[in-house]
Amino acid sequence: MTSLQDLQKTQGAIFFASENTPSTFNNDSIALNHAFQEVVICDRTCSGLIKVSGSDRLSFIHNQTTNQIQSLKTGKGANSVFVNSTGRTIDLVTVLVKEEKLLLLTSPQQNQPLIEWMDRYIFPFDKVELEDLTGQYAIFTLMGEKSPEILTDWVTESQLNAPEYSHFQINLDGVESTLVIGSGFKIKGYILIIPQEKAPIIWKKLTAQKATPMGNQTYETLRILQGKPKPDHELTTDYNPLEAGLWDAISFDKGCYIGQETIARLNTYKGVKQRLWGIKFPPSVNLTENKLITINGEKVGTITSYCTTSEGIFALGYIRTKAGGLGLQVTVNNQQGEVVSLPFVSHPENM
Repeated sequence: MTSLQDLQKTQGAIFFASENTPSTFNNDSIALNHAFQEVVICDRTCSGLIKVSGSDRLSFIHNQTTNQIQSLKTGKGANSVFVNSTGRTIDLVTVLVKEEKLLLLTSPQQNQPLIEWMDRYIFPFDKVELEDLTGQYAIFTLMGEKSPEILTDWVTESQLNAPEYSHFQINLDGVESTLVIGSGFKIKGYILIIPQEKAPIIWKKLTAQKATPMGNQTYETLRILQGKPKPDHELTTDYNPLEAGLWDAISFDKGCYIGQETIARLNTYKGVKQRLWGIKFPPSVNLTENKLITINGEKVGTITSYCTTSEGIFALGYIRTKAGGLGLQVTVNNQQGEVVSLPFVSHPENM
């Protein structure tokens, strides 16, 4: 059988450095456009995949993360945030509840740190087991308004239109796979979790149905444009999930979890001092060194990620709440930019 990488290379894939998923297919601008109105497929096998089993699995992850997990039924899921004891972000994960296990979809390179983090909180009488499945399964993301059309031969209409994070076991021409509703970017789409040895078969079938392949470079550009925070950029111990705009991944009435007191206090006393925003700059701005955001020479924030688009530079950055928000004019390296909202994040008006 042709390996997945060999198949992708015949489609123009280029692999940078030690990456085992395509960095680019030399179609970046086309793939970016197709991610909204057409359909793209991106190999995200670089993401982490953790299995949590044992009879205490639901209560354990419920007590480890910010969202309401314990009440989720089989076939349902949710985004939730791992935070440290002071409420600072570690990673945003997708929790999928299966019949006898949970699956955690993590950011790339976060699977092992999260396993080590969780292992610290498993006590002798806890019935919880952790297993790193990263690399054993291929993870493909389909995005775009036409993405349902790609799957209609294998998936029912009711499944395709199920609520976000719902998931189903489906048969893709003999290949047992998990279909997750939602692209992870607030763009119409789906995530497929497929046994690694069968991945080339499914990739070939989906690209044959006119799903445009997208590399990691374009995926990263799309992440920034949508405003999805990621570790080592927007998710660090400098920030908490309220500042990151991850309110949809937080339950304020679920009871105790690690970091809960800090997050509850910030919410109760309107204590969010900075917020994550998008910032549009002209093409001439240089963000390679100085990433300080200023207004009239005073520092009000920091750039955390940026990308180049056909319209200029688009950045993500944290800005002090008191400085303002949507529509604010800010300066970086003597270039003015405009603060804009982000599809992925939310900021309550009264916070």
